[in-house]
Amino acid sequence: MQYAVWRIMRHIIAIHLQNEAGALTRVAGLFSTRGYNIESLSVAATNDPTVSRITLVTRGSDSVIQQILSQLNKLIDIVTVEDLTQGGHIERELVLLRLKVRPEQADAVRGYVVRAGGRVLDPATEGFVVELTANEAEVDRFIHDLGKGAELREVVRSGALGISRANRARVAAPS
Repeated sequence: MQYAVWRIMRHIIAIHLQNEAGALTRVAGLFSTRGYNIESLSVAATNDPTVSRITLVTRGSDSVIQQILSQLNKLIDIVTVEDLTQGGHIERELVLLRLKVRPEQADAVRGYVVRAGGRVLDPATEGFVVELTANEAEVDRFIHDLGKGAELREVVRSGALGISRANRARVAAPS
């Protein structure tokens, strides 16, 4: 007897859609009405002022992700949909942290931030603010490590942004 293996994987989905009122609401509504969770969501204009790009992160088996992509392509405002995790891609997330740092730890915390590729934006010990842009795993590790040497007061994460490594064809929505 064979058992199907259902791997729940994290997927970064890039969606280009018409820059019109209600377009984002329709995409978010598709997820909520079908019980799919959005882990992170970023929306911004593109080089074409009539098109916006949504980058969203969700989890699901291959069949669930295929269903999501198919349903997204049926929405009227959609221009293209691409699952970035199906090929080579670059992923980045921005994190801002506010820390309470003991004065004797300030230099060590500052040194760790710089070695990790981050920047200190405000060195005040009561509100020590740092930033890092990295992939999700590196951001998670950065937060964990800083929490050992300082008190985390606030964590602000942008969610993932992604871009494919190659200029490959995107799946266009039907006309």
